[in-house]
Amino acid sequence: MAKPKTRYVCQLCGSVSPRWAGQCAECGEWNSMVEDAAGVVTPFSARHDLRSGGRRVELVGLDAEAVLPRRLATGIAEFDRAIGGGLVAGSATLIGGDPGIGKSTLLLQAAAKVAAQGAPVAYISGEEAADQVRLRARRLGLGAAPLRLAAATSVRDILTTLGESAPPALVVIDSIQTMYSDLIEGAPGTVSQVRAAAHELIRFAKESGAAIVLVGHVTKDGAIAGPRVLEHMVDTVLSFEGERSHQYRILRATKNRYGGTDEIGVFAMGEEGLAEVANPSALFLTDRGEAVPGAVVFPALEGTRPVLVEIQALTVRLASGATPRRAAVGWDSGRLAMLLAVLEARCGLNFSSAEVYLNVAGGYRVTDPAADLAVAAALVSALSERPVPAEAVAFGEVALSGELRPVAHGGLRLKEAAKLGFERALVPAALAGEKAGMQLNGFRTLGQLVDHLLGR
Repeated sequence: MAKPKTRYVCQLCGSVSPRWAGQCAECGEWNSMVEDAAGVVTPFSARHDLRSGGRRVELVGLDAEAVLPRRLATGIAEFDRAIGGGLVAGSATLIGGDPGIGKSTLLLQAAAKVAAQGAPVAYISGEEAADQVRLRARRLGLGAAPLRLAAATSVRDILTTLGESAPPALVVIDSIQTMYSDLIEGAPGTVSQVRAAAHELIRFAKESGAAIVLVGHVTKDGAIAGPRVLEHMVDTVLSFEGERSHQYRILRATKNRYGGTDEIGVFAMGEEGLAEVANPSALFLTDRGEAVPGAVVFPALEGTRPVLVEIQALTVRLASGATPRRAAVGWDSGRLAMLLAVLEARCGLNFSSAEVYLNVAGGYRVTDPAADLAVAAALVSALSERPVPAEAVAFGEVALSGELRPVAHGGLRLKEAAKLGFERALVPAALAGEKAGMQLNGFRTLGQLVDHLLGR
């Protein structure tokens, strides 16, 4: 049965009391408490009213002084570069990647380097026995690192062990899908177990100040397995990418609460583990003494790091009536179809009777729209059998109207190309004024570029 809720309000200071009193407890005024008719309260609303009974939360302004987070450098420059300068104390990092790509190898190398600096490090493996991890460390030349190692899957056992002494500076959990909490029903790897185990481990990191790194499995589509909330819970999400048939690996951040997501770390897989690559362009450029038809160098941009890659195109004439094939490796096939349509409609080139194959050398994947001009130049060169000069690079975005549009960080791309010995650049006309120490050929439309390549 609902009943009216009675309260008494001081007419001087406005304080509220559930019962009448002759003197206000807040301001001390006498006979100022007056009954006030409040809303009707039910037993349900009385139990679920959250407007009172809690603790006061401190509200601060945006101009309050903030202390920069303390970072733990791993000693691997490419790893630190990708995460913004090092692991933050008390942070939780999730790293995912295809099986066999080198996640465990990278983290073992990073943990060993941190331990070699004198910081306590714990490496917990739920997939391998301790002896297996030890043998892998010896193969990588890390057998003497003062690393604390364990093979366990119970979160309760892990947290009990870590809590017996001073918290380590870094904890690696390999992997979160093998961990389980005895408070939750279900096998390891289920949605509820992954969420509960991650929650307990992240809470330990926040309370102790230890940086924790979780290895995550991925699905066949490349997404991290388990609940999507796992990526929301952690502070940083890293993606370790690459083709197992190629030696290069790229570490990029897709989420980073303590830094940007515009940097990458480049590694090369070798006999002694993952080696840093200071000059990634050397991995993706083909050594050729003379110009080849259909090959154009494109200065891609990964964050603030330019990477020069080679775009390769091949056209094959077919008999009349045959259906031509279009195939693209390392680039969007839909964008290839768009460029072919622009070349036919705006430049008068006929690709309808030719098969078109496009490849990005070295297994690199390009998503930058600035590659439009380089791809178009490679297609025109392959169709006409006229090579683009070997000392030239090309970049710019192509509109459906055939107009060439400028792209971001043109000066940075040109500077990297000049540093590697390139002398010319095919760019949109808006970038022709850049001072890069190299000859710039600016074009307003794609038709002008075609005329230039064909010598019209």
